[in-house]
Amino acid sequence: MKKIGFLSFGHWADHPSYQARTASDTLLQSIDLAVAAEEIGLDGAYFRVHHFARQLASPFPLLSAIGAKTSTIEIGTGVIDMRYENPLYMVEDAGAADLISGGRLQLGISRGSPEQVIEGYRYFGYEPEVGDTDADMGRKKALEFLDMLNGNGFAHPNPNPMFPNPPGLLRLEPHSEGLRERIWWGAASNATAVWAAENGMHLQSSTLKYDENGKPFHIQQAEQIRLYKEAWKKAGHKHEPRVSVSRSIFALVTDQDRYYFGEQGRGSDSFGYIESDKRAIFGKGYAAEPDKLIAELAQDEAIQEADTVLLTIPNTLGVEYNVHILSSILKHIAPALGWR
Repeated sequence: MKKIGFLSFGHWADHPSYQARTASDTLLQSIDLAVAAEEIGLDGAYFRVHHFARQLASPFPLLSAIGAKTSTIEIGTGVIDMRYENPLYMVEDAGAADLISGGRLQLGISRGSPEQVIEGYRYFGYEPEVGDTDADMGRKKALEFLDMLNGNGFAHPNPNPMFPNPPGLLRLEPHSEGLRERIWWGAASNATAVWAAENGMHLQSSTLKYDENGKPFHIQQAEQIRLYKEAWKKAGHKHEPRVSVSRSIFALVTDQDRYYFGEQGRGSDSFGYIESDKRAIFGKGYAAEPDKLIAELAQDEAIQEADTVLLTIPNTLGVEYNVHILSSILKHIAPALGWR
């Protein structure tokens, strides 16, 4: 059994073929899609976060709205770039969103990916400490965020407060019990996957990672997941680890499916550079008739190692068509692979 969710980048553009032409369209359709996904039995609704782009950038209002309109589906991110975040303010936002949803938040964070603008985090008022890289800054903020989620008091109360204080040091509010154990780290390397395990975060591994040995993408990703699991066991955490992988998977069951995605399944892994000095490997997309798709996915070692599969969706094609995409996976693919 696996949990199955969708992952939306939340694009919009004023294009005649797009159903999402404005930010409002994307936000409202994201809520509608999460509601519909819950109704068809999907397990998760996840959203990517990009700043300075016509994509979703402010996750907590959206997650809170979805939490208020659903009751069972997990809601989360994949991922929030911690270089841009105030960890304390983020604790408050995350706590509120989790309480609104009744404890269904699965928050994916990371040190960040290549940006739309040069060092965009500086516009948000943040810069690395002397001797640190921006990646160091992102990881330090992540650890501060995790520490604050524990709910321990740390701030000295005002002796003349506006409202009475409880005794002792004060913590950030609202505190959501258990949220600390539902934080995920988006890792692009084996080393950061191990670091995530050591710090008690679940693992999100996407459709790309640093090329560390030249092997096919799914094999490298499976190796990353195994290293993560070993590090988790060694760390001795009390809660169980979870691992998600994201994939572009399309079952071609209608002529419209074939028109949109018929060529995608003929691709293969590719290599490129997401940073000037680090070669990355990008996993192939899957698109085929159900029988062929089942056979191909059964050979994906990383999917076998993961407990959660996040299906990347073309949100600009609208809610109705994306429900069809997700329903096709649940009906034609998931049972045959033992995901259901």
